[in-house]
Amino acid sequence: MNVIRELHQYRELLWIWSLRDIKARYKQSLFGFAWAVFQPIALTAVFVIAFSFFIQLPSDGIPYPVFVYTAMLPWTFFTRALAMGIGSLVYNMNLITKIYMPRVTFPLAAIATGFVDLLFGTLVLAVLIALYQLPIYPTIAFVPVLFLVQLALMIGLTLAGSALNVYYRDVGQMVPVLLQVWMYACPIVYPLSVVPEWLRPLYMLNPMAVIIHGYRQVILMGELPNAYELGLAAVISFVILVGGYRIFKRLEGRFADII
Repeated sequence: MNVIRELHQYRELLWIWSLRDIKARYKQSLFGFAWAVFQPIALTAVFVIAFSFFIQLPSDGIPYPVFVYTAMLPWTFFTRALAMGIGSLVYNMNLITKIYMPRVTFPLAAIATGFVDLLFGTLVLAVLIALYQLPIYPTIAFVPVLFLVQLALMIGLTLAGSALNVYYRDVGQMVPVLLQVWMYACPIVYPLSVVPEWLRPLYMLNPMAVIIHGYRQVILMGELPNAYELGLAAVISFVILVGGYRIFKRLEGRFADII
């Protein structure tokens, strides 16, 4: 509850700082907000060529470009937010040592910036669905539930990672490698159906695997996620959220001295 009260008190500052990050990111950029969708589109194109033409992975009857892009969109949001958020305290060391503002503002602003990219990417997904003439299922209304679970996981990891990165800069170096490994532990380029049944209970302990498969289910298949798997993913995500916030607040007092 403390984090909610703190964010409500400084909500205008968080909004202004997020806008500053967005403007700084695309200022003097030739293609502007087009860069927001470049990464998921580029990776989707690479995966389509590699796993549709050469290796020919199954896609549960869904056109492979839409199949992959639907997963790449939330995954790119996840990775961008973590990469920017975990380094945000170190990047803004001058402000942290000179003025007081809630330290959580910096990692949360990074997540807000990534959310803007997600919105632009969603427009591309809508275009792909229209081009392939795929049906719009009423289950798409379940997307906000999946998003909230993903957001809880992201905030918890970002808060813990950004705080630990102040003390141990190795954290920032490790994140890209860990995210690369994590990507292949999620059903992004392949469907969940290729995961052996005996391995699936362990595999679905990965919250992002449940979330990404859930997005495909509600958007492309007209199905609701498995209640048990999603419930477990939600519990894990919110435990990480609470734990990440506690780690952040415990280490926050010495940020200015160590940075």
